[in-house]
Amino acid sequence: MAEAVESFENQVADVVETTESWEGFVDSETGVIASTSSLRADTKNGSLQLNQVYYTWNDINAFIKADEKSSCCKHNNRPSSTSTHNKPRHILKSVSGVAQPGEILAIMGASGAGKTSLLNTLTFRSPALHVSGSRMINGVKIDAEELPLFTAYIQQDDVFFGTLTPREHLKFQALLRMDRGISYKERMRKVDEVIAEMGLTCCADTVIGIPGRLKGISGGQQKRLSVASEVLTDPQLLICDEPTTGLDYFMAANLVKTLKSLANKGKTIICTIHQPASGTFALFDKLLLLSEGRVAYFGDAHGAPTYFASIGYPCPETYNPADFYIQTLAIRPGNLEECLQRSNDICDQFAESDEAQYALKMAARFERDDRLSVMLREISKVRKKSPFKASWCAQFRACLWRSVITILKDPLVMKIQLFQTILVSLMIGILYFGQKNNQEGIQNITGYIFIVITFSIFNSIFPVANVFWCEIPVLTREHFNGTYRADAYFLAKTIAELPIYLFLPAIFTSISYWMVGLHSDLDRFFRAVGISILVGNVGSSFGYLCSTIAPSFDVTMAIVPGLIMPFMLFGGYFLNKNSVPVYFVWLQHLSWFLYGNEALSINQWKGVKNLACGKAVVCIQTGEQVLETSSFDVANFDYSMAALAALILASRILSFVGLVVKIRRRT
Repeated sequence: MAEAVESFENQVADVVETTESWEGFVDSETGVIASTSSLRADTKNGSLQLNQVYYTWNDINAFIKADEKSSCCKHNNRPSSTSTHNKPRHILKSVSGVAQPGEILAIMGASGAGKTSLLNTLTFRSPALHVSGSRMINGVKIDAEELPLFTAYIQQDDVFFGTLTPREHLKFQALLRMDRGISYKERMRKVDEVIAEMGLTCCADTVIGIPGRLKGISGGQQKRLSVASEVLTDPQLLICDEPTTGLDYFMAANLVKTLKSLANKGKTIICTIHQPASGTFALFDKLLLLSEGRVAYFGDAHGAPTYFASIGYPCPETYNPADFYIQTLAIRPGNLEECLQRSNDICDQFAESDEAQYALKMAARFERDDRLSVMLREISKVRKKSPFKASWCAQFRACLWRSVITILKDPLVMKIQLFQTILVSLMIGILYFGQKNNQEGIQNITGYIFIVITFSIFNSIFPVANVFWCEIPVLTREHFNGTYRADAYFLAKTIAELPIYLFLPAIFTSISYWMVGLHSDLDRFFRAVGISILVGNVGSSFGYLCSTIAPSFDVTMAIVPGLIMPFMLFGGYFLNKNSVPVYFVWLQHLSWFLYGNEALSINQWKGVKNLACGKAVVCIQTGEQVLETSSFDVANFDYSMAALAALILASRILSFVGLVVKIRRRT
């Protein structure tokens, strides 16, 4: 043992990759758990795995200022004479406990008892709370950066890409969240193993589904998929927030049985749960009851009825124990004083009981493991540089693969866009069919050019305006879980959707161009297609920008038309280019309508001679004269093309910045 420890310390000092194992033991005389039972570490890649995790928290107190708004204090909704704008609210009051390997600890209580606040405190997800007390893994104090090394956090809401199947979703997670040294074959073997372990074999290749739009797997299967996503990385501590919410009795029991099977394999599981059925409650090993932020009971779940009977609150034999505890501890608005008094009495009696000493004694049983402490410091240094297990290229490939699959499996929007593009192009082509090089043709072709620009922009902006709003919840969760970087996701997403905004403008122009009878040179036709593609991509880029800067999807849809209008007005069709007031010139320089209009007009009229006058009083005889009427200059063609490309690049960069700001605000 001494040689192993010495070897470990030398290797840590050199900060190189190391994999060691030590056998822990329990002192037979003192009962002290003296060391980590097994520790496997990779300081090079920033990964650490314990064979067994004991999570203890001692004397946790949490405060929040009365004038702060936070979901963590939503339970404190009753009026209190002590609540002022300057006096902090005491949310959690001297809460202690321990979660052990091989057990499920259920945190229960009436609505507003402090369950969510405690869970957020244990997972370091409570920035608005001022927390005191200790949180330790195997006797070593940890912080928000160290806890994820051992822990998987399963949130209450199931958030997925609904067009993927469970197998595809787990494959994506395996590619990005498992250690770099694991081969692709081993990752896929782990995916198949987890699918079987979580009971997802029957639905592994069925789409997850989108509520109200795409039918997929059931709610219980989605919950198990959430657990499976975390089990892939083989964490020893699972923390679940209301895992049975929205499930019926059968589905809830199946899910808890799945968690129980994981606990039987030595994992430590903590979950908050609200009024489980009696059959589900029977699966819990330990129970932590909260009332008004205080501990009303902590100990063996099956011993709770005996304890409550001993303090004068016997549970009827035919009653669900979970319902009985919650009703006993609930604070009813119509009987506030009596309920508060009963809650305080129960919490006071528990604080003085022998059972109350259990958590404190368990926390004291752990001897500080200096080896684990040193390793945590070293790995924290590595993870501060990069918390992601996969390389940037691997993240980009995986995100691109998922984005492409998402588009291909949800072709409804694309089909609608394609149908709309072909239909409108045919209608416009029929309306402007067979234009001649005469005075009437000049006016009609000018109108057609502006319609091409307008349709290309609107057909690109609105479909992408909701893209990020649909995926922000998934992006936020996966990014801050260390799955991938925001830039890898953004680049993959935009590249996956790029073909749509290459082909749609090209199809629209290809159909209507020849029907209208524009310039017959092939090189001019291909230039017109290229211009419409650039204009369409400026529109999609602007749509991305609007969706990332707006605070909600409804606001996005509301501001897009209003933001487009000024650029349309300065597009050279409604207002002559040289007639723009000097104080609006800066806005004119940002108008992609202007650059597209000028480029397409130059492409059509440059070099055109002998325009027929007909009966016109004022006759325009050459293409250059047509351009002069709109103050367009042939020499500006290359500049207009470059300006469109620059607007695409600038909009994409600003979109990415807005996306990063948005996901950070939502954490």
